Amino acid sequence: MPQRRFLRATPFLACAIAGALFRSAAAAPVPPRAAPRPQLVVFITVDQMRPDYFDRWARQLTGGLGRLSRQGAFFTNAFQDHAITETAPGHSVTMAGRFPRSTGIVRNAAGVEDPQAPLLTSRDPGASPFRFRGSVLIDWLRIKDPRSRALSISRKDRGAILPLGRAKQNVFWYATSNGQFTTSRYYADTLPDWIRRVNARRVPQRLAGQAWNLLLPAREYAEPDSVAQESGGSDYTFPHVLPTDTARAAGAFPGTPMMDQLTLDAALEGLQALNLGRGPQTDVLAISLSATDYVGHRYGPDSREQHDNILRLDRALGAFIDSLYKVRDSSTIVFALTADHGVTPFPELTAQRAHRTPPPRYDVTKPFATLRTTLARSGVDSSAVEFDGALVLVDREAFALAHVDPEPVLARFADALRRQPGIARADRVRDLARRDTVNDAVSRRWLHMLPPDLPIALRQRCARPRDLLRGRRSSRTLSRAGARRRRRTDARAHPWRDADRAIGRTRARARPEQQREPLTSRWRSHAGFTGWRGCSVRSTKSASARRAH
Repeated sequence: MPQRRFLRATPFLACAIAGALFRSAAAAPVPPRAAPRPQLVVFITVDQMRPDYFDRWARQLTGGLGRLSRQGAFFTNAFQDHAITETAPGHSVTMAGRFPRSTGIVRNAAGVEDPQAPLLTSRDPGASPFRFRGSVLIDWLRIKDPRSRALSISRKDRGAILPLGRAKQNVFWYATSNGQFTTSRYYADTLPDWIRRVNARRVPQRLAGQAWNLLLPAREYAEPDSVAQESGGSDYTFPHVLPTDTARAAGAFPGTPMMDQLTLDAALEGLQALNLGRGPQTDVLAISLSATDYVGHRYGPDSREQHDNILRLDRALGAFIDSLYKVRDSSTIVFALTADHGVTPFPELTAQRAHRTPPPRYDVTKPFATLRTTLARSGVDSSAVEFDGALVLVDREAFALAHVDPEPVLARFADALRRQPGIARADRVRDLARRDTVNDAVSRRWLHMLPPDLPIALRQRCARPRDLLRGRRSSRTLSRAGARRRRRTDARAHPWRDADRAIGRTRARARPEQQREPLTSRWRSHAGFTGWRGCSVRSTKSASARRAH
């Protein structure tokens, strides 16, 4: 392992971009001087990236990830110190330098969906940053120089939108309904010619019926390729073949490494078309790569599929950097690499390999059904309390209309949940600020999560199966400038599950990454649920109410 220089940084990468210029650690000391102003900031987010991937497969990382890993500046104290580590909150903070309590993006279901901002060329849900609060990097750059511009592109709408905050810049994402990159009317009325050229190539459709095979010979992968816990017990061995129907292939395409390749190709074409990075101002190219998230949810972080996906991402990033350096001066570019959240292994698989008893999977179906019955008897609309995996939504106006005090109802519900196997504690949100937030990470991260102007009532987390998870606690979110690596599993490591990982994708009724939020003008209070990483949630939503990642 090469010698590395480690730097301490604030929890969010946006605060440290200026220190991310890649310089040789072995260079002789020189008198301090002002760093030249970069003409291009390339901000890369790898959705669900884990730090240990860099160490596990370091020998095989010969492309962009390896290059950044060996030559980058590492920020060892950079992590997401908030409670709900989903894609939307994670993307809202990295270029804002603020916690979700300040950005206003608390969860995926209340992230970017906006029916008033329909998409230009897709029937996918409309999207905009109307919930986002405050400013981000591109706003600060434009205050200094109004000529600064930005392009943000991703598979996911929230991955493209939130890094740029409310800025009406160039923002595009992939729509699964037609297999094309698009945007919403918040940003434009028509698609630019360069995006139309990308879509005209019909890459996802042309790959219909094609197989995802291993990049390297099978002997180069230590992971078994016959793990039935992966992919819901079906299609868990190589090769993985896309559907022959072009429409279905476009929908399945994001679950393959080819999605990231297409995103990077589109980003490079957009940079050229928009003439970004030529100066004298500083422009921003934000790229969020989502395939790692899809592969991790379906097959897990210890799978052969994830291993191969990371190798392919490494090669794709290497080709992207080489291509970028052919059209722009490398000395004027700053790279930053981060993740929006991490992921934990399937708990049953972890237990099986350690010859231990699997941890409990808590199920709130029964107490929630009892709650709805109680509400109905009291004349309260049964939908006044909704469960959203990591949150309980309480419509206080519905209680007021029925002349029912919600506090005793919530208290009894909390008591019922505490009695469920696997649930360790339930807290009143109003009490969190009085806790020892230095040593109580749960309370601290919920304070960092929830905007103070929301009428919050309750939050909970599920119990930690200590004997099972010992030594497995630090799959926490990355934030890295250049490429940041973290191996230690200390007491500050994220101690509960990443809400954005769909460990329950191997379960019939697992919580999805995103659920639709009912449109309403009424405030809803949130009773947050968090859990140790060995736990998952069985959703009370019906299968028809779920949406794939």
